Amino acid sequence: MRILHTADWHFGRSLEGRSRLPEQEAFVDELYEIVTRENIDLILIAGDVFDTVNPPAAAEQLFYDCLARLSDGGKRQVVIIAGNHDNPDRVAASRPLADRHGITLLGLPEPTVLSIPIPAVQEEARIFALPYPSESRLQALLAESSEEEVLRKAYDQKLAHIFEVQSRKFSPHTVNLAMSHIYVLGSYESDSERPIQVGGAYTVSATTLPAAAQYVALGHLHKPQNVPKAPTLARYSGSPLAYSFSEAGHAKSVTVLDVKPGEPARMEEIFLSSGKPLVRWEAKEGLQQVHGWIEEGRDLGAWIDLKVHVADSIPIEDIHKLRKAHEGLITIQPVYPAAQLESVTVSRSGLPIDEMFRSFYERQTGGAKPDDETVRMFLELIGEDELDAELES
Repeated sequence: MRILHTADWHFGRSLEGRSRLPEQEAFVDELYEIVTRENIDLILIAGDVFDTVNPPAAAEQLFYDCLARLSDGGKRQVVIIAGNHDNPDRVAASRPLADRHGITLLGLPEPTVLSIPIPAVQEEARIFALPYPSESRLQALLAESSEEEVLRKAYDQKLAHIFEVQSRKFSPHTVNLAMSHIYVLGSYESDSERPIQVGGAYTVSATTLPAAAQYVALGHLHKPQNVPKAPTLARYSGSPLAYSFSEAGHAKSVTVLDVKPGEPARMEEIFLSSGKPLVRWEAKEGLQQVHGWIEEGRDLGAWIDLKVHVADSIPIEDIHKLRKAHEGLITIQPVYPAAQLESVTVSRSGLPIDEMFRSFYERQTGGAKPDDETVRMFLELIGEDELDAELES
């Protein structure tokens, strides 16, 4: 049986106001090409198909168009679970229609093991698919105490029990799989995963994952990675696109598996080429160096987080010129000499309070000017006496 595992599509997500929809469309095209070329029998999508519980219409249309292409009229089986970003009821709403096309949509965690026949290889997959299991979605009170360590232990025990009970429905004559959208302790996080837990309460130990499964398909973490110390092969497929600059340099991929009943799964990582890379520039030689990089065509097809070392604030006109010269510039952050930062309050201590604030605002924002209402609100909140003390200290 040939299986493809993917997750964390986050359709509808933007990057500092820039739409990622064209990149997400390119990913769908590439994914369809992969499942066709690799003769995939079963696709597992482990949650966070959308970025919000109320995704834009274009994101929903792309998702359902994608499922229609992947399933190929029911010739290929697709199983999707809701993640913490998804509205579980919304994900499962079209299940009566989707079931007819070999597409299984699961919103809320249910104690059910799916039995999915794969006629092409004359095998059956048994899948315990557990959508994002928060305390509220499980409809269970984990503990009377609100202490994080108590909650984490209770949550871990709850999921261990669920996995153990459902694993009893596995068979030595079937391909046995588990999938969920959870955070396993010891795995690598990036900034683009908005937390799924309060503190560390909604986390599980690697040993909680079901040993009876031949493979555990996980979603939530955006970097592709195997789970260390898991009792069986367990893996985060990662997101198809980089969604924050903490993922700069990360290679994106999908996971393909060959699995036979009673045998260990064989895994292959297939890297993706769709999606713009996220890169960081640091121009230690100032704006002239940035213009040189742009003229030489550096990172033309990338989103860029720029730090530029300057002696003074960057005029807003220069910021506009940079953005016009390279449309991929997302953030432009000035870096000032340490000595200048230490002396700025001394050099300007003779200015009126509002002028000092305006100068400080411009410096921190790279040249943007605060409007009168912003200045007024700041002075009301801080008070002149407190501001004087702060700037003179």
